[in-house]
Amino acid sequence: MARASDRIPENVDGELFVDSSCIDCDLCRQLAPATFSRTDRRAQSYVAHQPAGEGELHRALMALVTCPTSSIGTTRKLDTKAAARSLPEAIADDVYFCGWAAESSYGAASWLIRRPGGNVLVDSPRAAGTLLDRLDELGGVRLMFLTHRDDVADHAKFRERFGCERIIHRADAVGDTRHAERIVEGDAPIALADDLVIVPVPGHTRGSCVLVYRDTYAFTGDHVWATDDGTGLEAGRGVCWYSWPEQKRSMEKLATHRFTHVLPGHGRRFHASADAMRDELRRLARAM
Repeated sequence: MARASDRIPENVDGELFVDSSCIDCDLCRQLAPATFSRTDRRAQSYVAHQPAGEGELHRALMALVTCPTSSIGTTRKLDTKAAARSLPEAIADDVYFCGWAAESSYGAASWLIRRPGGNVLVDSPRAAGTLLDRLDELGGVRLMFLTHRDDVADHAKFRERFGCERIIHRADAVGDTRHAERIVEGDAPIALADDLVIVPVPGHTRGSCVLVYRDTYAFTGDHVWATDDGTGLEAGRGVCWYSWPEQKRSMEKLATHRFTHVLPGHGRRFHASADAMRDELRRLARAM
């Protein structure tokens, strides 16, 4: 629970605030950009503007529910039930942002794909009761795809609730993910179904993988994400735990696959035509 005594000095006066436990995961700024901003002095989020109207308040409370460290607080008790039940949030007809980020995954985003062949959960959110119930209402979870070992959070609880088949690359099957139901191997693309392709992208970790859905959506984990201004793509050498040269080669390989949306674990989303996406990935590989 956020503590008013630890509120960041940059917060404007009013109902909402962020305290010093913020880990700068950026999700509150993505969900409610009208309310939250980033202070460079602390590399943390803060309330730049108090919500104006019910719409902005609802988005801010979605951010409060999503915050992995419970760093967003209110000066009085507010009803967050509607905000909680609005997650997962549809970002396309059959793709949802889950919210409910986990501190153990450093606030990584997770995603739900609703599909006739069975729903897919990409990476693990927090196993909150409200989220589990909402996932049930949306058709449950058949497959749980783990992009890499960093963002697995409560994967075992989702397996217990839904009986889903967990999928991870052997190089990242460490700790309790060694018990995943499907361990994939090698660096060649793997077709899970007609509409799902796993693309191994070693670099951030040895077993990092991207999941491409319907030649449209690429769930990229921590391999690649949008720049803050949304004009291009970037990767982080400072958070490359395995091999930067390998991550560069993986970027070039990913550019041979067709998709128009990058939906990462950390960082901003990116959308471009398939040709522009390919060109941007190749530009980034050269820059790397």
